[in-house]
Amino acid sequence: MAVTEPGAPLRPVEVATTDPEPGWVRVRVAASGVCGADLGTVSASEPAGGFPITAGHEIAGVIDTTGAPAAGWRPGDRVAVGWFGGSCGHCHACRTGDQVHCRQRRIPGLSYPGGWADMVTVPVEALARIPDGLSVADAAPMGCAGVTTFTALREAGLPPGSRVAVYGLGGLGHLAVQFAARMGHEVVAIARGTDRAHDATELGARHYIDATAHDAGRTLAELGGADLILCTAPASDPISALLDGLRLRGRLTLIGVDGGAIRVPVAQLVMKTQVVTGHLTGTPADVEDAMRFAAANDIRPRLERLPLEQADLAVRRLREGRARYRFVLEP
Repeated sequence: MAVTEPGAPLRPVEVATTDPEPGWVRVRVAASGVCGADLGTVSASEPAGGFPITAGHEIAGVIDTTGAPAAGWRPGDRVAVGWFGGSCGHCHACRTGDQVHCRQRRIPGLSYPGGWADMVTVPVEALARIPDGLSVADAAPMGCAGVTTFTALREAGLPPGSRVAVYGLGGLGHLAVQFAARMGHEVVAIARGTDRAHDATELGARHYIDATAHDAGRTLAELGGADLILCTAPASDPISALLDGLRLRGRLTLIGVDGGAIRVPVAQLVMKTQVVTGHLTGTPADVEDAMRFAAANDIRPRLERLPLEQADLAVRRLREGRARYRFVLEP
């Protein structure tokens, strides 16, 4: 499914398949998630790689063929490919295990055609193995939404029993609530309106704050404050007020991005030894960690499954805020 010119809808396009080069593998796609970042990809007026644009960076399927014998991989293996779609392998970031910050990192849908297709060809270093007990549909969002929330929580280094607030209950947030709860934390979900309150409780949240009816930071402080506030919604304006809800030595981590800015009270950060930071995503090894944790702890994305040909419908509904909670396209 591709955008063939600026402003055009997604439509089916036939593309000839070629044998992958050494170091690359062709994956037969079984499921591909629809992420908020894909909205920017399909609406680009001057994409770096030109037209047509095939988006999709939450991919799950089976290896169809390899460009050359790939150690550890063979046709038929179930694999996932996420936002991290390859790196140079020789820069300082790569050599120190920080491949996601490689300046030459590749992203499916941007660096090469993405996963909204029957087949996708990717670098072998982008592959993550799907564990037994996790379906390909459930594995697909783990390559971006899952690994990003999982590693952001893990890197916070909180002991079980800490209080974690998740701001935003969408594609990322509904997984963050589950991961945090299964890690043993007391979870506070913060979202706009009351229509997601019941879902938040089912997902594992102990408390729910309607940000349209309450000052979320102040209400969070009344609960005793949070050790971590994980901001998953791409909305910068409300975030400064959330800082009032941080405990001493608390941490606010941004993973939702809208290109805006936040105001930070420097004196508060200094006097309370607080941290405001950002978090990008994880490596394929991190994706495997997230999937294994999900499989072992009964964590699953809540999916709306659509046929691949309805990719444009999924994009429109996501843009309108009508996803509950992750669209997955299935060839």
